[in-house]
Amino acid sequence: MTDENRPNKRMVKTTFNRKFGVSESVADKGFGRRPEREDRSYGEKRSFGDRKPFGEKRSFGDRKPFGEKRSFGDRKPFGEKRSFDDRKPFGEKRSFGDRKPFGERRSFDDRKPFGEKRSFDDRKPFGEKRSFGDRKPFGERRSFGDRKPFGERRSFDDRGRRPLNRPYEVWQENPSEVQEPIYRQKPVTEEPIVFENDVELDITTIDAEPTTPPWFKKILALTTDKGREREGKFLAEGIHVIQELLNHHADLIEAVYFVEDFKDEVLINEIKAKEIRTHDLPADLMKRISTTVTTQGIIATCRIASTKPDYDKSRSVLTLVDAIQDPGNLGALFRTSLGFNSSGMILGKGTVSPFNSKVVRGSSGTFLRVPFEASVDLIEQINFLRQKGYTIIATDLHAKQTLSDIVPRKLKKVAFLVGNEGAGTKSYLIEIADESVRIPMNNNLESLNVSVAHGILSYEVAQLQKDM
Repeated sequence: MTDENRPNKRMVKTTFNRKFGVSESVADKGFGRRPEREDRSYGEKRSFGDRKPFGEKRSFGDRKPFGEKRSFGDRKPFGEKRSFDDRKPFGEKRSFGDRKPFGERRSFDDRKPFGEKRSFDDRKPFGEKRSFGDRKPFGERRSFGDRKPFGERRSFDDRGRRPLNRPYEVWQENPSEVQEPIYRQKPVTEEPIVFENDVELDITTIDAEPTTPPWFKKILALTTDKGREREGKFLAEGIHVIQELLNHHADLIEAVYFVEDFKDEVLINEIKAKEIRTHDLPADLMKRISTTVTTQGIIATCRIASTKPDYDKSRSVLTLVDAIQDPGNLGALFRTSLGFNSSGMILGKGTVSPFNSKVVRGSSGTFLRVPFEASVDLIEQINFLRQKGYTIIATDLHAKQTLSDIVPRKLKKVAFLVGNEGAGTKSYLIEIADESVRIPMNNNLESLNVSVAHGILSYEVAQLQKDM
């Protein structure tokens, strides 16, 4: 098709009255655009003629209120079929007379637009307080005449009230007479005097228990594990224990307490020569902190300290302690370890504290000369020692070999595993040990004390290491 035969482009528009045509407006410029609106500022409301604003209620004339049933005249009851003789066929529109088309708003006469406030004559605007005559505003206290304020006590002078401590009968009969108050007294009862062997007991001669001095409470706290851990100190009791500490660990002694009748002047002079504080302590207070039945009359407070074992020695003997709870047995283990030149002790979890007063006394104060570690996980420690070249040897009553049956090269670095007094060494620790040994002895005896068995093994391994 050539350009001459091609028709001009025109835009067909549909109007609301369902008429079609061609837009000839200059504003459309031939492209079917709608005519531009007349200039009107933003927000300016359009005029809808007599259409009432949104929200204004319509007038329904004589329409009955909601809920009131309508009268249907000769309308048939519900369920009875109607006659459709003069009814128009379906689809044919009915005539509504002068009823306005759908969408055309009705006129509500002189009803005011939505949002315009109504006039209530002389009714005051919302928020303005009403006048209640002489009623005072809220929050202002009322006047009660001569009534006194709250909290002020009333005067009962002119009131005919009976005094507090006066009998009712006397006051009632003689209200004008001034009488002295009657005071109630506790009845006095005579307690019988107690005699024993014809001697009268004087109860007032019994003295009350004296209070504990604050400085002594700190010393008394050192008898418990928590107190020692909190204060970082321990108690050393007895002449031999304090002498041992003076000779090897005098720097750890803070103070020495002794009773008035303590007679070891040589020890006292040695303590004073090392410039250690000394204090006199009453005999009753000494008994409270002593762990013996008969105290020796001297006790010292020392700082907690220890030395770790050296695991890199070429020849070494260690002792692994499994939950020994008797302080005397642990103190004896320290003494035998020192006696046979042991390299140290490893105290597993559940073992009594090495700074317990009975352990210190059981070792005669020598426990600080033996390197040790406390509260150790023995499984981890066994694996660590095995990496360092140690042979873990457990003591077992049912073992088939003795210490002399083990290959000598395995005895250069030895760690003995000793157990609890009653239950013995735990079975799972024996299973992970490298060797298990027994001590040859008479069958009439089931077992030995743990400290005695440890002493025998320490002596035997010391003899075997000499021949290497």
